[in-house]
Amino acid sequence: MNINGNTWLNIPGAIATAIAVTSTLTISSAATAAKLKVTVENIAPTQGFFFSPLWVGFHNGNFDTFDLDVAAPEYLEALAEDANTAPITAAFANSGAGQTQATILGPTGPFQVLTSGDTASMIFELDGSLDSSRYFSYAAMGLPSNDAFIANENPFGIKIFDDDGSFLGADFIVTGDRVWDAGTEVNDEIPANTAALAQAAPNTGVDENGVVTFHPGFLPGGNILAAAPNGDFTTPGYEIARITVESVPEPTNTLGLFAFGGLFFFGNSLRKCFKK
Repeated sequence: MNINGNTWLNIPGAIATAIAVTSTLTISSAATAAKLKVTVENIAPTQGFFFSPLWVGFHNGNFDTFDLDVAAPEYLEALAEDANTAPITAAFANSGAGQTQATILGPTGPFQVLTSGDTASMIFELDGSLDSSRYFSYAAMGLPSNDAFIANENPFGIKIFDDDGSFLGADFIVTGDRVWDAGTEVNDEIPANTAALAQAAPNTGVDENGVVTFHPGFLPGGNILAAAPNGDFTTPGYEIARITVESVPEPTNTLGLFAFGGLFFFGNSLRKCFKK
């Protein structure tokens, strides 16, 4: 498969997003802050399905990335056709649903995609209202493809904190039956129209003017499976990605124990003084 400099993906916006976007949210009441680690791993077979840098966001449940059988919004078209996360970043920022988001870059090639065996992580600091960071969403372009993508359809589907504010985290597998077709570009698999084959400029495919659907799979004997012979994600049990959201212990906890110990010692000493 071709993921070298001759293959065009619109990743500069994603790189800028990953570097620049690390706003903070809050976790209320019992905790005033939390540090979370998001990790994504491509678990597809070698020479199989791979994907672009992963956009992620923490929100209150009111950011709906897409709906089945509905025309894709422009930001989803940009992501699904050209791996451009700048529009979804802007849409999320303007939605009022949350403040913390980023694009997690992969380690492979000039476009920093995630191929089989690749892993990438990012740390997020959440400060503020729990209501604005209770849920988690993700999205990435599936490669090679015309307009395939992976993302959670249900904005309430990945709950990171329960109603009492306790951390739940997440650890899930994205399987082949959750690859979506944006319905914005015809799946002709012509190399010049297909990202990660020989597409040289954005938005060069044939407009489909359809709606978001389950992806039917790549063309048997077509150009994509010729380049990625193990990329048939419609195979039963096909696994694409593992995504985890875990809590990172705060190093200040040790200082807190020392402080508590100091107060205990001071109080004990004070009582001894009064007994004299």
